[in-house]
This record gives sequence, C-alpha cells and structure tokens, in this order.
Amino acid sequence: MKELSITQLIEACMSFFREHNYSEERIREYQCRWNNGIKPFMRDKGLRFYNVSIGLEYRNTYLTENPQENPTRDKIRAIDVLDDMLMFETISKRRTIPTVYPLDGIIGKEMEKFLLHLQSQRRSKSTLQRHRLHLSGFLMSLTTNRIGNISMISEQNIVCYISSRRTDLHNCISTLRGLFRFWHTKNIVDRDYQELFSTIPIPKKEKIPSYYNKDEIVRIEDSVSRANPLGKRNYAILLLATRLGLRASDIATLKFSDINWDTSMITLVMKKTGKIIELPLLPEVGNAIIDYLRNGRPKSESQQIFLYAVAPYKKIASFGVSSAISQIIQHSSVDAGNRHHGSHSMRHSLAACMLTNGETIPTISEVLGHKKTQTTLTYLKIDLKSLLSCALPVPTVDESFYMQEGGVFYE
Repeated sequence: MKELSITQLIEACMSFFREHNYSEERIREYQCRWNNGIKPFMRDKGLRFYNVSIGLEYRNTYLTENPQENPTRDKIRAIDVLDDMLMFETISKRRTIPTVYPLDGIIGKEMEKFLLHLQSQRRSKSTLQRHRLHLSGFLMSLTTNRIGNISMISEQNIVCYISSRRTDLHNCISTLRGLFRFWHTKNIVDRDYQELFSTIPIPKKEKIPSYYNKDEIVRIEDSVSRANPLGKRNYAILLLATRLGLRASDIATLKFSDINWDTSMITLVMKKTGKIIELPLLPEVGNAIIDYLRNGRPKSESQQIFLYAVAPYKKIASFGVSSAISQIIQHSSVDAGNRHHGSHSMRHSLAACMLTNGETIPTISEVLGHKKTQTTLTYLKIDLKSLLSCALPVPTVDESFYMQEGGVFYE
C-alpha cells in the first residue's frame, strides 16, 4: 500500500492548490483541518506515514455523526483530498453520490424495458431519471401491497399510488400513462388504462409571475459591490438577466463567440427552446462584461465567459447563476416578501417593464425568445393598469330585487 509522511503529503496538496490558483484563504482552511484533525490523530498513535487505511480509521472514529452538516463534510473532504493525492497524485472535485432508484424483480425488469424504449426515442437523461423516480415509487407501492406480477396490478393499485402523491402529480401520471401504453402495445397487459388516467383531476394553481418594478430593479443593481472579482462577475450576470431577460441557463452557457463587439449584438441558441435569438449588447451590459473579463475573470481556457470564483475555476452552471442573483436580491434593500427572488423573477420584471412602456406582446415574445406568443400572454396577468381599463362598471340593483317574496334576501 502506497505511503507518504503526512508532512510530505500535505506539502504536495498545497503545491497542487497553488498551481491550480486556489486562494490562500482556502489553502489555510485545509491546513487548519489537517493540523487540528488527522495530524494529531496520527501523532497520538505514533504514526508518521499516511495511508488510506489511516484516513478511514480517522473518519470512522471522529467523522460519523451528521456527515451532511458543513463542518463534518469539510473535514471528510480534507481526508478525501489526502487520499486523492496519495493514490492519483491529483485532486478531484468534490464527490457527489447520485441517488439510485432501483427497479428490481419481475415488474422492475419490465419497467426497465420501458425506459430502454424511451432511451431509443432519444429522451434526455433528466427525463429518463424523472420517469425512473416515479416508476421506482410505483414499484415500491406494489411491493408493499404484495403485488409481485404485472397481471396482479389492478386499477385500485394505480389509483392508490397516485392518490398518495402530494407533489409532481402531473409527471407521475404521465409516467404511468406511458408505462401502461407501452405494456399494452407489447401485449403485457390487456388494457392501457388511458380512460382511467384521463379522469384523474390534476389541480393546477393559477400562476402569477413574480416581478419587481423599475425602482426596485435599480436598487437591486446598485446594491452589487464591484470592488472584487466576484462582485464584477455577479454584476455582469445580473445585468444580463435584468436588461436582456436571459435565462440562467443561457447566461451560464454564454460564450465569447456569442458576442459580436463590432455590431454590439449577442447571438445565441437558447438552451431551453433551441431558438436562435439576437439581442442588442447594451452599453451598460457590455461594460460590465468587459470589466469582469479584464479585472475579475481568472485565467482559463474555457470558452464560456462566466466561471466559478473558487478554484479550480470551472465554467459556471445554471444553478450558480440563479444562486448569485438570488443572493444579490436577498442582500439588497428590496423586500422580496413572498415573491420569488431568482433569475427568472428578473426575466418577469423585464416583461412587466416592457408592458408598462406599452410594448406589444409579439415584441416582448421576441425579446424573451418564446416559441409561442401564447407563452407571453401569461405576463398580461401582471399588467394591472391595462386590466383595470378593461373592467366594466357594476350596474346598480333596484331595491325591489331585494324585497322579493317579502324580503327573503335579507334573512
């Protein structure tokens, strides 16, 4: 088993950190975890050379409680770093354990065939994972009710499982509808239960987009401190959302090639719809991007403009964009109240501002990159001024109406 002295191993890790532009603050954090953790553990045992077994013994002794809490998770990460450097002479990114949704037994095997069918139709990984989640839940319900064969599944079993679902009911029904339709075409079941699925009501709440008025947007933008690289990046990200209405996914994937500085235009393929959209590169947006590129962006060969601010400097993900905007709003002087405070609320705010300025629905649809104008009509719900102009006066009611049958309406 490969061994190095703990001192040599830590020095190797620190060299790797500096080569990959980790901040000195981050390096000191790791030093502190090692100095207060594994080093005294080994010293007390009279050990000088580190190996994976020692790291495992330390974890099992001191790091078994609440492993998901930040302090414990960070200490575990410090041991993972030592193990990586010892075995591979490099340090991998944080490990994540994907959730597994098993499909076991006879019924599970036939469910897997359904997923393979969907995969052959080029369904996305996220879609397949969502179907697997609901199939696993349905299979667990069947197992609980001692249903071990497809022929034993009844209408009652389907309704019972669907009734137990409190969230994501629409996708749950969609999964089961597709499953039984597939099984029916393969002559595995006698009926596809489509009539049953069509009779199950799906409660649908009326959605009113969360938005902020023009003054609030200005206060949110002004709240961003641009004195450091992170602030410069987040300010540019925010302006792309507030001024151009870009989704978090499109901001995250924005590339250098998407910007034409000569014509001051941004041209990109929207990730959600696949639609090509052209937007003007407004001066304030362009200046914010330039400030980030010149004074805030770490050195990287990535063609995506925005990177994480912590080493190793990888391209930012959609979640990172949404998180950055959310934190800006929460730390501004604007009270979000019950409103959403993510990147999409900034997109809604732009639509609201355009409506207030009298822009037409087709124009707003084009700016936001909607495939269908019908999608944009959702924003009519927040145009209170126009809605009030459509209100009809309430006619007065003659007193005789209330006096019918001796004034029964007063009772």
